[in-house]
Amino acid sequence: MKPLSLSNAAARITIRPDLGAGLTSFDVMHRGGWTPVFRSVDPETEHPFGLSNILLVPFSGRVSGGGFAFDGAFHPVERNMQTEQYPIHGSGFSTVWRVVESTAEAVTLSLDGNGPGPFRYDATMTYRLSGATLVMELAVTNRAALTLPYGLGFHPWFVRDRSTCLTAPAERVWLERDDHLPRALELMSAHSELDFNRRHDLPRSWVNNWFVGWDRQARIDWPDRDLAVVVEASELLNQYVLFSPSSDADFFCFEPVSHPVDAFNLPEGPIAHGMVRLAPGDGLKASARFSVTT
Repeated sequence: MKPLSLSNAAARITIRPDLGAGLTSFDVMHRGGWTPVFRSVDPETEHPFGLSNILLVPFSGRVSGGGFAFDGAFHPVERNMQTEQYPIHGSGFSTVWRVVESTAEAVTLSLDGNGPGPFRYDATMTYRLSGATLVMELAVTNRAALTLPYGLGFHPWFVRDRSTCLTAPAERVWLERDDHLPRALELMSAHSELDFNRRHDLPRSWVNNWFVGWDRQARIDWPDRDLAVVVEASELLNQYVLFSPSSDADFFCFEPVSHPVDAFNLPEGPIAHGMVRLAPGDGLKASARFSVTT
């Protein structure tokens, strides 16, 4: 299945239906040429973590303990990436999607999802360009014969340079353990280096944290490039993940999501942490807008 391109005079994207309906580019016309907003990658990459954006369905993040208990039953969830200690990011990001419709403004894809673990679902994804704005719309319907907790999210890799700044108000932050599972949930005021309630440089060292109480709006600034992007997420996506390995990295991830890592196994259970209980046939949807400005 060949990559699909969608473009207008102000922006362009490239979609890989064969690799989780992910993106290999999101560029905008700036200063007379195409400029990357999401990181530039090998358009023929065979690994989903080598993309510019992946889709998180039917959940986001890692799952500990070999699975999860829900409504009195334990559901095993198998590892899905050889390089990862735990199952991660569901199955949509690594599965072949089918192209449903392609127009000059939008591309819609669909997936009959099978796994991991007990999950059986239908998903649809639409990428839409409007000027220099990229809109992502993701929906899922539970096709399993039992009620399960579901979550959604988007996982873009943005360009990072020495001047990159982030504004993304939140109330609390999850700290991680060495194995990248949650360790503690603390107030933002206790961690000034992670406080993006006001515009702040990205941390210079490793950061891989999950932020709760997000107002669903954020802004990324690249002063050296005279470029910025405003992120606006739908109601479901009131949390975000921020990942960057170091100040030397040429990327960072800002991920609008519905729940923290390992929400299945956190105290009080997945529904208390943002996942949604879906009975057979029930569905949910999420969207995010990435509007580039100068």
